Amino acid sequence: MTSPPSPADFARLPEAVAIIMDGNGRWAQERGLPRFKGHEVGAESVRAVTRECARLGIGELTLYAFSTENWRRPAQEVALLMTLLERYLVEERPEIMDNGIVFRAVGELDRLPASVQREYETTRAMSERNGGMVLRLALSYGGRRELLHAAQKVARVAVAEGLDAVERLGEDDLRQFLYDPTMRDPDLLIRTAGEMRVSNFLLWQASYAELHVADIAWPDFREAALHEALRAYGARARRFGGV
Repeated sequence: MTSPPSPADFARLPEAVAIIMDGNGRWAQERGLPRFKGHEVGAESVRAVTRECARLGIGELTLYAFSTENWRRPAQEVALLMTLLERYLVEERPEIMDNGIVFRAVGELDRLPASVQREYETTRAMSERNGGMVLRLALSYGGRRELLHAAQKVARVAVAEGLDAVERLGEDDLRQFLYDPTMRDPDLLIRTAGEMRVSNFLLWQASYAELHVADIAWPDFREAALHEALRAYGARARRFGGV
């Protein structure tokens, strides 16, 4: 049996990875299964990818789990997704603790069902003293909504401290007004199912992220597909607008 690659097997590893997990419903429909089955199998991909990123020493992994636009889906599908999310928050606690993962979420969390909010807070609190990788779920998240909330907070600064305080803000100072000011900008942004768009995800943070599009749907995205994305990232020269 071939040993899994070590960090030294990659030319360069990103410090932070973000993933748009796409294609769960299509994966299921192509197999004659209900759409929800794709989300269930996709949760297994979350576990596999999280474990592998932690093993390789990646600092942060942010997963686009539920967008603000996803609330428009049929009520039954949304309810099933919330049930799956609540179950994940409970069942993954041993995995999170065994791997020393710090668990967080970003988005309009107050829109989530009360039971989901309770289980999230329990999982977040029990993991906050861990010293390993940060796993962050984007839940009820939209990049434009995040920027709108940031602009509203800046406006409150103007009211409280005056326009001079706002004019002194530098470009990177905006970070303090985002959902999670401690979040690193992703070095690598992965999207599955072959789609070529960012879908309102991390519009500020991903300004210089390297993009990798995998043709396979998220339920099929496991360790080998992650390794492929990491190798592609390591082969690129990052110039950030320079020469």
